Amino acid sequence: MDKEPIKQLKLPFEFKVSLLQADMQRIQDSAWVAHYNKADYDGAWRSLALFSKDGTSASIYASMDSNSILKATEIMDVCLYIPKVLDAFKFEKFAVRLMRLDAGAVIKPHRDNALGYENGEFRLHIPIVTNPNVNFVLAGERVIMNEGTCWYINANEEHAVTNNGTTDRIHLVIDGKRNEWTDGIFFALAPESSFQQAEKKMSLRDQELMIAELQRMNTPVAHSIIEQLKNSMNSIKEKR
Repeated sequence: MDKEPIKQLKLPFEFKVSLLQADMQRIQDSAWVAHYNKADYDGAWRSLALFSKDGTSASIYASMDSNSILKATEIMDVCLYIPKVLDAFKFEKFAVRLMRLDAGAVIKPHRDNALGYENGEFRLHIPIVTNPNVNFVLAGERVIMNEGTCWYINANEEHAVTNNGTTDRIHLVIDGKRNEWTDGIFFALAPESSFQQAEKKMSLRDQELMIAELQRMNTPVAHSIIEQLKNSMNSIKEKR
């Protein structure tokens, strides 16, 4: 019988909470960007890109082009500790963002696009500011992530978040590419056979919502991503 895919792992990294939060103070006046899919949440769910294709913090979308080179955004110019945190991870990164869920906000149940380790791509969460009343549910189970810890979250699984606290929740979220260095860490925590290949797809509805928001942004990078999404949608329709 096939094993259930690994849903989450606490990785062997601990970061200094005081230094992470000091960086948050340095960027507190930055213009956080609302998440594109407004149907997926209630309240405020916002992001800042630390690296992006065009080097601006407003470009919060993960690059869909494996050959693209990400540039540090202006946020990295003022952060003192986060660059050291990122240097600890020896893998190619295709999205590095701060993701903020305001007090009282809710991220509705959803799945992301092929972000399980078995896909060759993965997502890490490092909580910077959180509270005991944040309820993160992954595949039906609550995951409690304390400040300064590092977690692999299999975003292929259905997940949802409710911030029932009185303070905003801020995570450093890193999307990366699997390599030998990451294999050494992941397979020390779980056997390689635990990671099952998942089908890589994004629903047509999610792609349409993303295109609508990118069109509102009306930037060269947004138009480039729109073309990639339209090509993907046409490919899916042709196979139907």
